[in-house]
Amino acid sequence: MIEKRQFLKTKPVCKVTFKFNVQAENLVIAGDFNNWNETSTPMKKAKDGSFSVAVDLESGRKHQFRYLADGKTWLNDEAADKYVTTALGSDNSVVIL
Repeated sequence: MIEKRQFLKTKPVCKVTFKFNVQAENLVIAGDFNNWNETSTPMKKAKDGSFSVAVDLESGRKHQFRYLADGKTWLNDEAADKYVTTALGSDNSVVIL
């Protein structure tokens, strides 16, 4: 889920904190903001088993993203602002800033 949005006054950026609960050893967030890189934005696992990460995203845009669990299972965010169907027939989660 998109847990927190903090718009920065000095830059056209919003610090977005993503939090997601899933049974997994590791979780990565990938999206248009990191060229869908499957390793560059790992999420930190908390003691309660949830994962979280804060990412600086450009304000005034819609950013598509998905979570990748254990390097093999793509997951959508049930609390995303909206969803977009891709050319491959799957849906991407969207955060609107």
